[in-house]
Order: sequence, then structure tokens, then C-alpha cells
Amino acid sequence: MTSVNFVNDLNDLLNSPNVRVQLSVPQLVEEATSRGEAVLTKDGAVKAETGKYTGRSPKDKYMVEEEISKDKIDWGNVNRPISSDVFENLYAKVINHLKQKDALYVFKGFAGADPESRLSIQTINEYAWHNLFAHQLFIRPTAEELAAHQAEFTVVYAPTFHADPAVDGTDSETFIIVSMEKRIILIGGTEYAGEMKKSIFSIMNYILPEKGILPMHCSANVGPEGDVTLFFGLSGTGKTTLSADENRKLIGDDEHGWSDNGVFNIEGGCYAKTINLTREHEPQIYDAIRFGSVLENVMVDEETRIPDYHDGSLTENTRAAYPIQAISNIVDPSVAGHPKTIVFLTADAFGVLPPISHLTKEQAMYHFLSGYTSKLAGTERGVTSPEATFSTCFGSPFLPLHATVYAEMLGNKIDEHGVQVFLVNTGWTGGEYGVGNRMKLSYTRTMVRAAIHGELINIETEKEEIFGFEIPKEIPGVPTEVLNPRNAWADKEAYDKKAKELAKQFESNFKKFGTVSIDISAKGGPLVTE
Repeated sequence: MTSVNFVNDLNDLLNSPNVRVQLSVPQLVEEATSRGEAVLTKDGAVKAETGKYTGRSPKDKYMVEEEISKDKIDWGNVNRPISSDVFENLYAKVINHLKQKDALYVFKGFAGADPESRLSIQTINEYAWHNLFAHQLFIRPTAEELAAHQAEFTVVYAPTFHADPAVDGTDSETFIIVSMEKRIILIGGTEYAGEMKKSIFSIMNYILPEKGILPMHCSANVGPEGDVTLFFGLSGTGKTTLSADENRKLIGDDEHGWSDNGVFNIEGGCYAKTINLTREHEPQIYDAIRFGSVLENVMVDEETRIPDYHDGSLTENTRAAYPIQAISNIVDPSVAGHPKTIVFLTADAFGVLPPISHLTKEQAMYHFLSGYTSKLAGTERGVTSPEATFSTCFGSPFLPLHATVYAEMLGNKIDEHGVQVFLVNTGWTGGEYGVGNRMKLSYTRTMVRAAIHGELINIETEKEEIFGFEIPKEIPGVPTEVLNPRNAWADKEAYDKKAKELAKQFESNFKKFGTVSIDISAKGGPLVTE
């Protein structure tokens, strides 16, 4: 086995003459373009392609089995164990690989906008554009903070180093390995920059609960009276669209912590999907893409350098990374008080969930653990009809601890702060996909605003019989016939059958949480599955 001294090896690398620390945005843009890593678009954004991997590689993500963490981690398909020997050998190889490069780039910054709980981080990058990505996505230090900066976690990123599975003990050429003991994230064999963002989020999901802070995969905004709303939802549910409100300021679009002080953004930037992006539908994102922004896998005209956001020939997962300050209507710094309202978003393609329902604490915990939405026919190869999709806590790939840790923290905070929780279906009504219609965005906006403004707390409701949801009988501006989904179906028996099918899928999915969650299931789950 290779002898590894992590501290010395890391210091030797950081003190190499080829290392460039904390370059400015213009300097990083110059480096990325002059080295042929990226090109400039008409608006000054840096456009790079990520080659073979245009998204995360979850099957190549590992956590090192170590004494300090092995009994806390929820081992399985998400948190896959790897030995210290494999990690140390790969680490030594990557360090030697990077020492041979004529340039390396280091960014020093933070994860977490609350100074009391933020994590000092640094990234060591082989590519200038990766370092620019880190600069835009994480929290940038002031000159004073930089002078005193001591990294608590380091990302070592070598995209051109490819593992040999037969020798290195990995499943492929790609690896994302987290060592809680050495406080290092080792990434190789992939050029997809999002691995950095999500690896740091995974770290925060491990560290923050130990401090009594709930990490959350959600967007957040705040109203003029200081009222905070959280929006949880998987891709395609409308999280970005509904959290962008001209009358409310954005706290953050993706990752947050909830401490005894309130809510704070974990990041310093946004990582927005750009496929089919238009100024008309997403003006904030469209206008945020300017000098210094990073575009991933977006097709750009070679002569005009104008991006074509409708071209998904490289991937549908085209992305833009930019600092949150590129959005005009924000809270800066990205901290606010305790949430008054939580909105769980789902795009139910079966057309059976209500467009809005008021949840009890137990129902909130149940649906937080479930993290439900549905895939549509045609969105993925082999999907010929709507399919139920469950992502624990709306972020299962990033949870090192058992899911019930996060759910119990959420339940406690709902109790402590009297938070109102709503489940909002932005999907289908009047029938499943192909029969019914998508819920009108104008209706959804009206319902969400009514929930945020406290207009749905003391109104008359009716109980939906299969899931046990409390459904408002009337909301001004929304047709009453769409509020109860059963009423919107012409064939009531077909609705009952489809609703019971979905309830059974919820029940089946929930069994994976074991006996710990029996009480949550009994009080928060479906009433009828047969």
C-alpha cells in the first residue's frame, strides 16, 4: 500500500509553483478560454462541455468506511462504502497526477450563509472553468475573511485522471469519494462540475444535524413582512417558477439550512436548468446569464456565439451557474427568519392528488419522507405510461444519515414554530396524463399565494377519503370543481381505482423506512390502499 500523509501531501500540492489561488472572475475567464477549456458567448458567459458525463454519476459515489462516521451513515445504494486503502491509494495517484500539471486553481470560500454554522471549504481544480464554477456557486469570502480562511473541507478534483477499476477498486473510471475523517472529497474521471456542488451539499447534510440544524433541498423566499416560505419539489414540479415572485425576495433556489436563528442559504449561487429557457417564462434566470456565468453543454452558434437553449443535442441537462447576486430581487446576505409556510410540490401525472391540501404534522413528515412526483411517458426511454417516483426528503442522493433523522427534525420544527404545510399538485386534473389536463399555472399561483398569506388556515375544508387530505372547499380565483380531484373526473369509479393504485405505491415505498416510521405512516399515510 502507498504511504500517505494527507496533510503534508495536500500542503505540498498547494505550495506548488503551478498553483493559482483565488483568481478573479476575469482572470478565470481568460484562463478558461485561452487554454481551450471553454468559449465565450455573446453575453460573456463561459460555455464548456463536459464530455462523456453530462450529469452526476451516483453509482460512482462512495463514502470511506471510517471509525468516526461508519455507525452514523445510512449505508446502501446512495452511500456506498469504500475502504480506506482504496481511498488512500487513489488519493496518492491523484495528487501525483495534479503535480504534473502546468496550472492548478484554488478557490477558498464557504458553504452556509449563517456565520455561526458555515463550513470553510476549498476546491483544487485542474480546470479553470471548474474553479470559476466553484467561485460562482459557493459563498465568496471578503478580503478579511480570506486572510483568516482555514479550510475545513477540501475538494480535490482531477477530471483527466481516470481510475482503473481492476487496479483501483472502483466500479468505473469515475469516482467521487468522501472521507469524513480526512475531510477530503476526491473527484476524478468526470468533467461534470455539478459533482462539486452536490458533494458539498452531502457533507452539509452530515454535519448540520449534529449542530441541531436541518439541511434541506428546497428553494426559499421571504415576503415584505419577513414571512419565509420553503418550496420542496423534484424536477418538473414548478419549484423554480413558483418560488420566483416579484413581491417576495429570493433567499436561495436549491439548498438551505434551518437553525435556531432561522433559514439560511447554503450556497452563494444558482445552478439553473436552461433547456428551453426563454426570457418570457424565466426572466430572472435568462438575465442572470452574463459575464462570468458558466454554461454547461449548451449549444452555441460558432459565429454569433448566441446560445441555443432549445438545443438538447448534447443533453437535456443543460445548466447555467451564476452568483445569486445576478438575481435582482434577493436577500443579501442570504439569511432570514423561521418559515411560516412550507409547500411540497408534486406533479402528479395520475391526476388524483388535490391541487392543494393542508397537511397535519404527521402528513408533512410522511410526504417529506416520500418525496413523490411522477415521470411522464416519453421523458425517459422505456417509460410508456406515468410512473410514480419517490426521492426521500426530496433529495435522496445527498443524504448520508438515515432519512428519519431529517424527518423528525422537520416535525419538531413544525411544532416549535407553528408552520403551516401544504401539498400542491402542479400535475394533472380531470384524468391522468393523456386524458386530463395540466393544472393551470395561474390557478396554482393563486392557491400558493393564498397559502402563503394565511388565507387557507381557518376556512371550510372537506376530507379526501383515500389519502385523508383536508381540501379547501373554496379559494377565490380558482374554480371549485378542480379543488377536489374526484369531482374533476367524469368517471368517479376510475378515479377511485387510480387513487387507490397510487396510495398502494406510497405504502409500498414507505416500507423501506422500517419500524421507526410506523407511527408516521399510521397518522400521516393513506387511509385506503385496497
